[in-house]
Amino acid sequence: MNWDNKDKDPWGNNNNNEAPDFDEIIKKFSSILGGKKSSSNGSGKNGGGNSFKFSSPRIFVYALFAFSIVYASQCIYQLDASERAVILRFGEFYEEQEEGLNFRFAGIDERYIENVSLTRRYTQTNSMLTKDENIVDVTVSAQYRISNLKDFVLNVKDPEGSLRNAIESALRHVVGDNTLDQTLTVGRENIAQEVQSRLQEILNIYEAGLIVQQVNIEKTDPPAAVKNAFDDVVAAREDKEKLQNEAERYALSIVPEARGQAQARIRDAEAYKLAVVANSEGEVSRFNKLLEEYKKAPEVTRDRLYLDALQSVLSNSTKIMVDVEGGNNLLYLPLDKIMEENKKKGCLLYTSPSPRDRG
Repeated sequence: MNWDNKDKDPWGNNNNNEAPDFDEIIKKFSSILGGKKSSSNGSGKNGGGNSFKFSSPRIFVYALFAFSIVYASQCIYQLDASERAVILRFGEFYEEQEEGLNFRFAGIDERYIENVSLTRRYTQTNSMLTKDENIVDVTVSAQYRISNLKDFVLNVKDPEGSLRNAIESALRHVVGDNTLDQTLTVGRENIAQEVQSRLQEILNIYEAGLIVQQVNIEKTDPPAAVKNAFDDVVAAREDKEKLQNEAERYALSIVPEARGQAQARIRDAEAYKLAVVANSEGEVSRFNKLLEEYKKAPEVTRDRLYLDALQSVLSNSTKIMVDVEGGNNLLYLPLDKIMEENKKKGCLLYTSPSPRDRG
Protein backbone atom coordinates (compact mmCIF):
# COMPACT_ATOMS: atom_id res chain seq x y z
CA MET A 1 0.00 0.00 0.00
CA ASN A 2 1.21 3.47 -0.86
CA TRP A 3 0.41 5.85 2.00
CA ASP A 4 2.32 8.77 0.46
CA ASN A 5 -0.09 9.38 -2.38
CA LYS A 6 -1.96 12.51 -1.38
CA ASP A 7 -4.57 12.04 -4.04
CA LYS A 8 -5.74 8.76 -2.63
CA ASP A 9 -7.02 7.74 0.72
CA PRO A 10 -5.55 4.82 2.68
CA TRP A 11 -7.92 2.45 0.84
CA GLY A 12 -6.62 3.40 -2.60
CA ASN A 13 -9.60 5.54 -3.64
CA ASN A 14 -9.33 8.94 -5.18
CA ASN A 15 -9.53 11.72 -2.68
CA ASN A 16 -12.53 13.39 -4.18
CA ASN A 17 -14.66 13.71 -1.02
CA GLU A 18 -16.64 10.61 -1.94
CA ALA A 19 -17.36 7.99 0.72
CA PRO A 20 -15.32 4.83 0.17
CA ASP A 21 -17.14 1.74 -0.84
CA PHE A 22 -17.64 -0.75 2.02
CA ASP A 23 -16.70 -3.67 -0.22
CA GLU A 24 -13.42 -2.02 -1.09
CA ILE A 25 -12.63 -1.55 2.59
CA ILE A 26 -13.25 -5.23 3.21
CA LYS A 27 -11.05 -6.23 0.30
CA LYS A 28 -8.15 -4.07 1.46
CA PHE A 29 -8.43 -5.34 4.99
CA SER A 30 -8.50 -8.90 3.73
CA SER A 31 -5.34 -8.34 1.70
CA ILE A 32 -3.59 -6.98 4.81
CA LEU A 33 -4.48 -10.10 6.78
CA GLY A 34 -3.39 -12.39 3.94
CA GLY A 35 -6.72 -13.06 2.36
CA LYS A 36 -7.17 -13.66 -1.31
CA LYS A 37 -9.70 -12.35 -3.73
CA SER A 38 -12.25 -14.41 -5.66
CA SER A 39 -14.54 -13.19 -8.36
CA SER A 40 -17.48 -14.66 -10.19
CA ASN A 41 -19.38 -13.27 -13.09
CA GLY A 42 -22.88 -13.78 -14.15
CA SER A 43 -25.74 -14.77 -12.00
CA GLY A 44 -24.67 -17.95 -10.35
CA LYS A 45 -25.87 -19.23 -7.06
CA ASN A 46 -23.55 -16.93 -5.22
CA GLY A 47 -24.73 -13.96 -7.18
CA GLY A 48 -22.65 -11.38 -8.97
CA GLY A 49 -19.92 -9.19 -7.46
CA ASN A 50 -16.60 -9.72 -5.72
CA SER A 51 -16.10 -11.70 -2.50
CA PHE A 52 -13.13 -12.83 -0.41
CA LYS A 53 -12.29 -15.36 2.27
CA PHE A 54 -9.79 -15.20 5.15
CA SER A 55 -6.78 -17.42 5.55
CA SER A 56 -8.24 -19.64 8.25
CA PRO A 57 -5.01 -21.13 9.74
CA ARG A 58 -3.35 -17.77 10.27
CA ILE A 59 -6.42 -16.16 11.80
CA PHE A 60 -6.80 -19.12 14.14
CA VAL A 61 -3.20 -18.80 15.26
CA TYR A 62 -3.65 -15.10 15.95
CA ALA A 63 -6.82 -15.70 17.89
CA LEU A 64 -5.28 -18.55 19.84
CA PHE A 65 -2.25 -16.42 20.72
CA ALA A 66 -4.43 -13.54 21.91
CA PHE A 67 -6.58 -15.90 23.94
CA SER A 68 -3.48 -17.46 25.51
CA ILE A 69 -2.18 -14.09 26.61
CA VAL A 70 -5.50 -13.11 28.13
CA TYR A 71 -5.93 -16.48 29.84
CA ALA A 72 -2.37 -16.45 31.19
CA SER A 73 -2.96 -13.02 32.69
CA GLN A 74 -5.93 -14.51 34.54
CA CYS A 75 -3.96 -17.55 35.72
CA ILE A 76 -0.73 -15.97 36.98
CA TYR A 77 -0.86 -13.69 40.02
CA GLN A 78 1.39 -12.56 42.86
CA LEU A 79 0.91 -12.73 46.63
CA ASP A 80 2.44 -10.30 49.13
CA ALA A 81 4.45 -11.41 52.15
CA SER A 82 1.40 -11.17 54.41
CA GLU A 83 -1.01 -12.90 52.02
CA ARG A 84 -1.88 -16.55 51.52
CA ALA A 85 -4.21 -18.19 49.00
CA VAL A 86 -6.30 -21.36 49.08
CA ILE A 87 -7.03 -23.07 45.74
CA LEU A 88 -10.12 -25.21 45.25
CA ARG A 89 -10.21 -27.39 42.15
CA PHE A 90 -13.66 -28.62 41.17
CA GLY A 91 -14.89 -27.53 44.61
CA GLU A 92 -12.30 -29.51 46.60
CA PHE A 93 -9.19 -28.31 48.37
CA TYR A 94 -6.16 -28.51 46.10
CA GLU A 95 -3.34 -26.52 47.73
CA GLU A 96 -2.40 -23.50 49.81
CA GLN A 97 -0.13 -21.00 48.10
CA GLU A 98 2.31 -18.61 49.75
CA GLU A 99 3.95 -15.32 48.79
CA GLY A 100 5.44 -14.79 45.34
CA LEU A 101 4.25 -15.69 41.84
CA ASN A 102 1.57 -18.38 41.76
CA PHE A 103 -0.51 -20.12 39.13
CA ARG A 104 -4.05 -21.40 38.94
CA PHE A 105 -6.35 -22.54 36.13
CA ALA A 106 -8.81 -19.73 35.58
CA GLY A 107 -12.37 -20.96 35.24
CA ILE A 108 -11.47 -24.27 36.86
CA ASP A 109 -9.84 -23.33 40.16
CA GLU A 110 -11.43 -21.13 42.81
CA ARG A 111 -9.05 -18.79 44.62
CA TYR A 112 -9.43 -17.32 48.14
CA ILE A 113 -6.83 -14.74 49.19
CA GLU A 114 -6.58 -13.46 52.77
CA ASN A 115 -4.10 -11.38 54.78
CA VAL A 116 -2.93 -13.75 57.53
CA SER A 117 -0.79 -11.12 59.32
CA LEU A 118 -3.56 -8.56 59.74
CA THR A 119 -4.97 -8.20 63.27
CA ARG A 120 -8.72 -7.82 63.05
CA ARG A 121 -10.96 -6.28 65.72
CA TYR A 122 -14.55 -7.08 66.56
CA THR A 123 -16.74 -5.31 69.15
CA GLN A 124 -20.22 -6.13 70.37
CA THR A 125 -22.54 -5.29 73.27
CA ASN A 126 -24.82 -7.81 74.98
CA SER A 127 -27.11 -7.89 77.99
CA MET A 128 -25.96 -10.57 80.43
CA LEU A 129 -27.39 -12.17 83.56
CA THR A 130 -25.03 -12.23 86.54
CA LYS A 131 -24.70 -14.83 89.29
CA ASP A 132 -26.89 -12.80 91.66
CA GLU A 133 -29.63 -12.54 88.99
CA ASN A 134 -28.97 -8.98 87.87
CA ILE A 135 -28.85 -7.76 84.28
CA VAL A 136 -25.78 -5.87 83.07
CA ASP A 137 -24.85 -4.48 79.66
CA VAL A 138 -21.34 -5.59 78.69
CA THR A 139 -19.34 -4.21 75.75
CA VAL A 140 -16.52 -6.56 74.76
CA SER A 141 -13.89 -6.28 72.02
CA ALA A 142 -11.75 -9.09 70.60
CA GLN A 143 -8.57 -8.87 68.55
CA TYR A 144 -7.84 -11.87 66.37
CA ARG A 145 -6.08 -13.00 63.21
CA ILE A 146 -6.12 -15.96 60.83
CA SER A 147 -3.92 -18.83 61.97
CA ASN A 148 -5.01 -21.52 59.48
CA LEU A 149 -6.31 -20.25 56.15
CA LYS A 150 -7.54 -23.67 55.02
CA ASP A 151 -9.77 -24.07 58.09
CA PHE A 152 -10.85 -20.44 57.83
CA VAL A 153 -12.03 -20.90 54.22
CA LEU A 154 -13.44 -24.43 54.30
CA ASN A 155 -14.73 -25.05 57.83
CA VAL A 156 -16.54 -21.78 58.57
CA LYS A 157 -19.11 -20.33 56.21
CA ASP A 158 -19.49 -17.03 58.07
CA PRO A 159 -16.37 -16.28 60.18
CA GLU A 160 -17.74 -13.03 61.59
CA GLY A 161 -21.02 -14.66 62.54
CA SER A 162 -19.26 -17.63 64.14
CA LEU A 163 -16.98 -15.31 66.09
CA ARG A 164 -19.96 -13.24 67.24
CA ASN A 165 -21.78 -16.32 68.50
CA ALA A 166 -18.65 -17.67 70.20
CA ILE A 167 -18.00 -14.36 72.00
CA GLU A 168 -21.59 -14.18 73.21
CA SER A 169 -21.49 -17.77 74.45
CA ALA A 170 -18.18 -17.33 76.29
CA LEU A 171 -19.23 -13.99 77.78
CA ARG A 172 -22.58 -15.32 78.96
CA HIS A 173 -20.90 -18.27 80.68
CA VAL A 174 -18.21 -16.18 82.43
CA VAL A 175 -20.50 -13.32 83.52
CA GLY A 176 -22.97 -15.88 84.84
CA ASP A 177 -20.29 -17.07 87.28
CA ASN A 178 -19.67 -13.55 88.68
CA THR A 179 -21.78 -11.18 90.75
CA LEU A 180 -22.92 -7.78 89.54
CA ASP A 181 -20.44 -6.00 91.81
CA GLN A 182 -17.53 -8.02 90.41
CA THR A 183 -18.68 -7.42 86.84
CA LEU A 184 -18.97 -3.66 87.30
CA THR A 185 -15.79 -3.04 89.31
CA VAL A 186 -12.86 -5.19 90.39
CA GLY A 187 -13.61 -8.35 88.41
CA ARG A 188 -13.44 -6.97 84.86
CA GLU A 189 -9.83 -8.00 84.18
CA ASN A 190 -10.44 -11.55 85.39
CA ILE A 191 -13.61 -11.73 83.29
CA ALA A 192 -11.69 -10.61 80.18
CA GLN A 193 -9.02 -13.29 80.70
CA GLU A 194 -11.59 -16.03 81.26
CA VAL A 195 -13.58 -14.94 78.18
CA GLN A 196 -10.44 -15.04 76.02
CA SER A 197 -9.56 -18.55 77.21
CA ARG A 198 -13.07 -19.89 76.72
CA LEU A 199 -13.46 -18.14 73.34
CA GLN A 200 -10.28 -19.77 72.03
CA GLU A 201 -11.55 -23.18 73.17
CA ILE A 202 -14.81 -22.66 71.27
CA LEU A 203 -13.01 -21.55 68.09
CA ASN A 204 -10.72 -24.58 68.32
CA ILE A 205 -13.77 -26.83 68.53
CA TYR A 206 -15.21 -25.11 65.45
CA GLU A 207 -11.81 -25.45 63.70
CA ALA A 208 -12.32 -21.89 62.52
CA GLY A 209 -8.64 -21.22 61.85
CA LEU A 210 -8.64 -18.12 64.12
CA ILE A 211 -6.42 -17.23 67.06
CA VAL A 212 -7.61 -14.75 69.70
CA GLN A 213 -4.86 -12.30 70.64
CA GLN A 214 -6.67 -10.20 73.24
CA VAL A 215 -10.10 -9.65 74.76
CA ASN A 216 -11.04 -6.41 76.53
CA ILE A 217 -14.11 -5.54 78.56
CA GLU A 218 -14.65 -2.04 77.21
CA LYS A 219 -17.63 -1.04 79.33
CA THR A 220 -20.04 -2.51 81.87
CA ASP A 221 -23.22 -0.64 82.71
CA PRO A 222 -26.10 -1.55 85.02
CA PRO A 223 -29.66 -1.38 83.70
CA ALA A 224 -30.90 2.14 83.03
CA ALA A 225 -33.63 1.87 85.71
CA VAL A 226 -31.09 1.47 88.54
CA LYS A 227 -28.09 3.25 87.04
CA ASN A 228 -28.33 6.24 89.40
CA ALA A 229 -28.34 4.00 92.45
CA PHE A 230 -25.33 2.10 91.18
CA ASP A 231 -23.51 5.36 90.51
CA ASP A 232 -24.08 6.32 94.15
CA VAL A 233 -22.75 2.95 95.29
CA VAL A 234 -19.67 3.34 93.13
CA ALA A 235 -19.09 6.85 94.47
CA ALA A 236 -19.41 5.60 98.06
CA ARG A 237 -16.96 2.78 97.32
CA GLU A 238 -14.48 5.24 95.87
CA ASP A 239 -14.81 7.44 98.96
CA LYS A 240 -14.20 4.38 101.13
CA GLU A 241 -11.07 3.48 99.21
CA LYS A 242 -9.89 7.09 99.42
CA LEU A 243 -10.30 7.13 103.22
CA GLN A 244 -8.56 3.78 103.51
CA ASN A 245 -5.64 5.05 101.47
CA GLU A 246 -5.41 8.18 103.61
CA ALA A 247 -5.48 6.05 106.79
CA GLU A 248 -2.73 3.83 105.42
CA ARG A 249 -0.62 6.86 104.54
CA TYR A 250 -1.16 8.28 108.05
CA ALA A 251 -0.22 4.93 109.58
CA LEU A 252 2.93 4.77 107.49
CA SER A 253 3.90 8.24 108.67
CA ILE A 254 2.96 7.90 112.37
CA VAL A 255 4.23 4.40 113.07
CA PRO A 256 7.92 5.22 112.44
CA GLU A 257 7.57 8.32 114.61
CA ALA A 258 5.99 6.29 117.42
CA ARG A 259 8.74 3.69 117.13
CA GLY A 260 11.33 6.45 117.39
CA GLN A 261 9.66 7.84 120.50
CA ALA A 262 9.53 4.37 121.99
CA GLN A 263 13.23 3.87 121.38
CA ALA A 264 13.97 7.27 122.94
CA ARG A 265 11.95 6.40 126.03
CA ILE A 266 13.70 3.07 126.30
CA ARG A 267 17.06 4.82 126.17
CA ASP A 268 15.88 7.34 128.80
CA ALA A 269 14.71 4.51 131.02
CA GLU A 270 18.06 2.77 130.66
CA ALA A 271 19.85 6.00 131.56
CA TYR A 272 17.55 6.55 134.54
CA LYS A 273 18.19 2.99 135.65
CA LEU A 274 21.92 3.49 135.52
CA ALA A 275 21.61 6.79 137.38
CA VAL A 276 19.45 5.29 140.13
CA VAL A 277 21.75 2.33 140.55
CA ALA A 278 24.80 4.56 140.69
CA ASN A 279 23.08 6.90 143.19
CA SER A 280 22.03 3.95 145.33
CA GLU A 281 25.53 2.57 145.30
CA GLY A 282 26.81 6.02 146.33
CA GLU A 283 24.28 6.20 149.16
CA VAL A 284 25.31 2.75 150.34
CA SER A 285 28.97 3.75 150.29
CA ARG A 286 28.18 6.99 152.16
CA PHE A 287 26.13 5.11 154.74
CA ASN A 288 28.93 2.62 155.32
CA LYS A 289 31.43 5.41 155.88
CA LEU A 290 28.95 7.20 158.18
CA LEU A 291 28.48 3.99 160.14
CA GLU A 292 32.20 3.75 160.71
CA GLU A 293 32.23 7.33 162.04
CA TYR A 294 29.20 6.67 164.20
CA LYS A 295 30.96 3.74 165.81
CA LYS A 296 33.89 6.00 166.63
CA ALA A 297 31.83 8.95 168.05
CA PRO A 298 28.14 8.19 168.40
CA GLU A 299 27.05 11.47 170.10
CA VAL A 300 28.81 13.76 167.67
CA THR A 301 27.63 11.81 164.72
CA ARG A 302 24.06 11.80 166.00
CA ASP A 303 24.03 15.56 166.48
CA ARG A 304 25.49 16.09 163.08
CA LEU A 305 22.83 13.94 161.49
CA TYR A 306 20.19 15.89 163.38
CA LEU A 307 21.46 19.19 162.11
CA ASP A 308 21.74 17.93 158.57
CA ALA A 309 18.16 16.71 158.72
CA LEU A 310 16.91 20.09 160.01
CA GLN A 311 18.83 21.91 157.33
CA SER A 312 17.42 19.64 154.64
CA VAL A 313 13.86 20.10 155.86
CA LEU A 314 13.97 23.81 156.65
CA SER A 315 15.73 24.70 153.40
CA ASN A 316 12.70 23.49 151.46
CA SER A 317 10.11 25.29 153.65
CA THR A 318 9.03 28.91 153.29
CA LYS A 319 7.05 29.12 156.52
CA ILE A 320 8.48 28.37 159.98
CA MET A 321 6.45 28.27 163.22
CA VAL A 322 8.64 28.54 166.35
CA ASP A 323 7.36 27.58 169.80
CA VAL A 324 8.83 30.10 172.27
CA GLU A 325 9.73 28.52 175.59
CA GLY A 326 7.72 29.97 178.46
CA GLY A 327 5.29 31.79 176.21
CA ASN A 328 1.87 31.16 174.72
CA ASN A 329 2.51 32.62 171.28
CA LEU A 330 3.99 31.13 168.20
CA LEU A 331 6.60 33.01 166.28
CA TYR A 332 6.03 33.12 162.53
CA LEU A 333 9.06 33.50 160.32
CA PRO A 334 8.35 34.43 156.66
CA LEU A 335 11.44 32.76 155.31
CA ASP A 336 10.36 33.16 151.72
CA LYS A 337 10.41 36.94 151.93
CA ILE A 338 13.56 36.93 154.02
CA MET A 339 15.31 34.70 151.49
CA GLU A 340 14.22 36.96 148.62
CA GLU A 341 15.53 40.04 150.47
CA ASN A 342 18.79 38.27 151.29
CA LYS A 343 19.21 37.28 147.66
CA LYS A 344 18.70 40.88 146.62
CA LYS A 345 21.21 42.08 149.24
CA GLY A 346 23.61 39.22 148.55
CA CYS A 347 23.52 38.08 152.19
CA LEU A 348 23.35 34.56 153.58
CA LEU A 349 20.57 33.38 155.85
CA TYR A 350 21.80 32.52 159.33
CA THR A 351 20.04 29.72 161.10
CA SER A 352 20.32 29.77 164.88
CA PRO A 353 21.25 26.53 166.63
CA SER A 354 18.59 24.43 168.13
CA PRO A 355 17.83 24.51 171.83
CA ARG A 356 19.45 21.13 172.07
CA ASP A 357 22.67 22.49 170.63
CA ARG A 358 22.56 25.42 173.04
CA GLY A 359 22.09 23.11 176.00
